[in-house]
Amino acid sequence: MNKVANIRKSTSSMLNKIGPFKLVMISAAFIVSVRNLPMLAETGFQMIFFALIAVVVFLIPTSLVSAELATGWPKRGGIYAWVKEAFGDRWGFSAIWLQWIQMVFGMVTVLAFIAGSLAYVFAPALRDNGLWILAVVLAVYWGATLVNFRGLKLSGLISTVCLIVGVLIPAALIIILGLIYILEGNPSHISFTFTAKNLIPKLSDIGNITLLAGIIFIFSGMEVSASHAKEVKNPQRNYPLAILITAILMVVINILGGLSIAVVVPHQQISLTAGIMEAFRIFFTKFNLSWLIPILGLLTGVGAIGQVSTWILGPIKGLLATADNGDLPPALQKVNKDGVPTTLLIIQASLVTFFGLLFAIVPGVNAAFIMLLNVLIMLYVLMYIMMFSSAIRLRYSEPDVSRAYKIPGAKAGMWVISTVGILASLFVLFIGFFPPSQLKIESVLFYRMFIGTSLILMSVIPFIIYHFRKPSWKVEAKMHPKRKRVA
Repeated sequence: MNKVANIRKSTSSMLNKIGPFKLVMISAAFIVSVRNLPMLAETGFQMIFFALIAVVVFLIPTSLVSAELATGWPKRGGIYAWVKEAFGDRWGFSAIWLQWIQMVFGMVTVLAFIAGSLAYVFAPALRDNGLWILAVVLAVYWGATLVNFRGLKLSGLISTVCLIVGVLIPAALIIILGLIYILEGNPSHISFTFTAKNLIPKLSDIGNITLLAGIIFIFSGMEVSASHAKEVKNPQRNYPLAILITAILMVVINILGGLSIAVVVPHQQISLTAGIMEAFRIFFTKFNLSWLIPILGLLTGVGAIGQVSTWILGPIKGLLATADNGDLPPALQKVNKDGVPTTLLIIQASLVTFFGLLFAIVPGVNAAFIMLLNVLIMLYVLMYIMMFSSAIRLRYSEPDVSRAYKIPGAKAGMWVISTVGILASLFVLFIGFFPPSQLKIESVLFYRMFIGTSLILMSVIPFIIYHFRKPSWKVEAKMHPKRKRVA
């Protein structure tokens, strides 16, 4: 009977695993979006240079390193498992904390984007209404949180539908219309001449340097789907494949979508602050398709909702993995019958609600929030430095671990790829101390002191939490009746 039960349990477990298609959809839902097309479009034909640099120095290193680490250590927790394996529990906990906390703040800006997109559908005047933004934060985030209580199966389905409806369809429409615009002989608003002046921006201009850092960050997040590696069918084969397809999808949508908008919309009418919906309005008006604007608002809002839903469970899975090690108190170790950390999800949703409340309705808080968001970006690249460093160390400390995908070139290849990623991360970290042009900063010194102090404080928090952990927390984790379901 025990043998039969074990076979049934094994079969059920395999049936609940994520296949290659769903893994691609989940991975793409983490990072592929149309929200950043205006930023790329504003750079004109130079977006090829900006995107190429971002792909070479950041997307390729993060993709390759993530693929090797995920196939060598396909454990629940992703970045936590990798850094822990390389540098120990304390640093592993710090890495997953950095990934998680940047997501909490980042989701507030995505939710504000959703509010703006949906406002185009119902009432454009609501775009900057604090109560409307707050209502969207509450409805979307708590709704997505409740959906994620059902586990990855339902969440993955929603991510897939939202990605197709809210990202792939709008992106395809923009790219196709841009191509039609050119083929009909209409004047392009950017030059396609292959000259150094047209292709390469002035890197002596701090504005271009800051823009490059922002574009590099567009290509972040590739490692997050590894937190689900334990739920993937044949992760050694399917995870690298999903990473490759996702990276190609991301590059194609960003480059071709950005070029389409740049070709059709005059440069002076593209605004980073107005966002994608304003770019859509100008773009579709050129084709006498203004009636599509509310529909595109709805679709892009749906796409962003899928991104929110996907991010909700990603880093949380990493935090849950720390509970097995006793890094979290028993109250935060609770999971439901689907293996979902309900208490952690409720705390996460509460934090997003709190920051969303401040961002939406407290006068004068927007600038401070954007400054803090900049800190979170810098904290995120600190996590990437830890990830690249872990990959190098594990090549030496655990060379015999089987890795289905391995960065070519032996140790030298790992050093080259990881060093490029580390240098790119340090570049973003350095640029973070220069105020973006969108912020009206009266004192650059105050800005840098705020950034530096916040960076130090938020980096120290995980070490403080780790320091005060108790041995009984690990005992509780081992005794928890549902821990084995998600191990």
